[in-house]
Amino acid sequence: MHFHNLSLFLLGSQIASTSAFAPQIVQHARTSLCATYPQKNVVDTIESIDATVKGALSGMALAAALWTAPALMAGTLDQFPGVASNNVFASSIASAKEMASGSGTRVNKDPESLLRYGLPINNKEVRDLQKSIEDIRINVSSKRKTAALDDLKKARGIINTKESKMTASCRDAKVCSDILASMKTELEPLEATLRASVDYQSGSEQERDALDKSYATQDKIQKELTTLQEQMIPAGYQTPVPRDYDDLPQLKGRATVEMVLKKADGEKFNIEGQLFNEAKMKMIIDGYAAPVTGGNFIDLVQKGFYDNMDIQRSDGFVVQTGDPKGEAEGYVGTPSKSVGKGKHGERLIPLEIFPKGDKGPFYETTIEDEGRGGEATVLPFSSYGAMGWAREEYDPNSGSSQFFWLLFDSDLTPAGKNVLDGRYPVFGYVVEGADFLRDVKEGDIITSAKVTDGANNLVQPK
Repeated sequence: MHFHNLSLFLLGSQIASTSAFAPQIVQHARTSLCATYPQKNVVDTIESIDATVKGALSGMALAAALWTAPALMAGTLDQFPGVASNNVFASSIASAKEMASGSGTRVNKDPESLLRYGLPINNKEVRDLQKSIEDIRINVSSKRKTAALDDLKKARGIINTKESKMTASCRDAKVCSDILASMKTELEPLEATLRASVDYQSGSEQERDALDKSYATQDKIQKELTTLQEQMIPAGYQTPVPRDYDDLPQLKGRATVEMVLKKADGEKFNIEGQLFNEAKMKMIIDGYAAPVTGGNFIDLVQKGFYDNMDIQRSDGFVVQTGDPKGEAEGYVGTPSKSVGKGKHGERLIPLEIFPKGDKGPFYETTIEDEGRGGEATVLPFSSYGAMGWAREEYDPNSGSSQFFWLLFDSDLTPAGKNVLDGRYPVFGYVVEGADFLRDVKEGDIITSAKVTDGANNLVQPK
């Protein structure tokens, strides 16, 4: 159960041109790719590319971009393993209307921020506070110290003037009031280290030390912000799921999974020259956005299904695992009545997609098949280490136990052109240790996967 043709979608599904050059470009892609990969599924993929060629770019501009500055294009096929580099170029012109999860000039790549935005809360003031606090982090990392101080001033102002409107949304107003007081207190040392960094020479050890302290304090405030927002989730809230899937495990909230990997050959993980005996990753699994997918994963983790399992794919685009040894391509267990079982008895789960603005996910179909292509999903594929559920490309209900970590790269999934969103569900993010994915190879072993928090949110079928 792989999604080996997604790289072709990334290149082809959003080519924009109204000129006579467009058919030539697509025909070149069709001829070259079909000659190299004559299988029917690739031909079908090219048909999909052909069908979606549209947009507003003139032929002259496109031709000039292709022939005078190919290095500036979003990607060529040489970025994708197994595809000849001279087959086709792809244009990545961001849409003026922001719809897709990754649209706009600044893509949100922070997994913890994405998880906060994915919480089922409705409070404008706390979202304004979130933006100010997260902007501090962005500006500290890029040494825009004055801008960071301006964001700090905004955050303090929101806490001072909007506290009552924020606490009114909390299950326990006193708890939220205490959190806001703590955040306000932490803003003082943050301001002090930011102001100190302004006075130090750029690149000096003193500047680095001051910015490191600022970053650490901001991180503490950010975690308090998460706790504050979690208090705003209505008591007893559960993402609505059709009763058809009551015979599948469901995650009614969030859970934390910690995973440890080792090299099969006994070597060490090399992350930018630093060596590690094992790779440790912490993941937040989100049952608010993906209750069925998240529940299936947590259930399998608790069963020990992924313990001592090898990594089966690592190609620079994704790291994938979940295919057990033997003829079965997934977890063999009691099947759901509505979805059925795989050809070797695999327990299957439905494709689960949750667009922003909807009250809950829809199932068993992609966002494009629903006629809503380009709409944003609650959790997007815009973070390095975003976790997606694998399935057969043309069967939405073929997922069982295989999943992947996306090695997000803005060249592969450019702003406004993320064609994974709505075709595969995001059910969580790596929030600690994602850098290890850079050196995870096929054959490396998951020595353990454990649920360390939120296990009580898993609801098993009755």
